[in-house]
Amino acid sequence: MSQQQRTNDVSVDAIPVDVANTQSGEVDPAGVPEEIESITRGLAGEQPPTNPLVVLKAARWWYIHGKGGTDPAFQWAIEWVRHLATDTPSDVERFDAFLAYLVAVGFADEKAALR
Repeated sequence: MSQQQRTNDVSVDAIPVDVANTQSGEVDPAGVPEEIESITRGLAGEQPPTNPLVVLKAARWWYIHGKGGTDPAFQWAIEWVRHLATDTPSDVERFDAFLAYLVAVGFADEKAALR
């Protein structure tokens, strides 16, 4: 608890938050922490994570470092958590927008490569 954090590197867990680069809308795939990239790729895969807390960790990172509440990765993560919590079908259009966004930011060359 006595560990001090630099003002430009604040986090509530092991994933750093770069305060100077928050909600810039410009996401560089090389700047995405390995754990967040893994969770994000999992959300795009055939067997996405089933632990809502893990998914919310990724949602938080995308909210802070992406486009805020309008970030497609954030929106899909929240949609997936809703699906896990309520067992209702997820929004296919939101998933498609998520895949397109991952291609746009450079996670893959095409959507099919993410699945």
